[in-house]
Amino acid sequence: MASPSQSSPALGAATGASNSTGNTKGSGAGSTSSAAGSGATDSATQLLTKPRLQELVREIDPTEQLDEEVEELLLQIADDFVENTVNAACLLAKHRKVPKVEVRDVQLHLERNWNMWIPGFGTDELRPYKRATVTEAHKQRLALIRKAIKKY
Repeated sequence: MASPSQSSPALGAATGASNSTGNTKGSGAGSTSSAAGSGATDSATQLLTKPRLQELVREIDPTEQLDEEVEELLLQIADDFVENTVNAACLLAKHRKVPKVEVRDVQLHLERNWNMWIPGFGTDELRPYKRATVTEAHKQRLALIRKAIKKY
């Protein structure tokens, strides 16, 4: 599991990074770029940066501050999520016997594994919005709340 400041093994292999002898770098979990190994963050390989994470938090709650450990953990989770999604999409494309990953590969992975559908990408398929069924108990609770509100 690569930390947010380390380069992803998939990114290193995808860019064809090579050392001075012309051999490609190892794609093991321990391989890092020289900038990441020295402690400098390589923003080219980092998908979500600390400033952007802080901006997202401020959008939700302007007064909220994240601890340093929480920021690192969230950055790592985001990187891991993207890396796992890309790997799964690559496997789906390989299963279809095509050389390119398409939007539908990513969509299929997100839908099947994360129950996520991102509209507007790939197909023009319209998905109906499913309203949750309202139970009788819920209707009774709502009626009690409305009744209590009318009293005041």
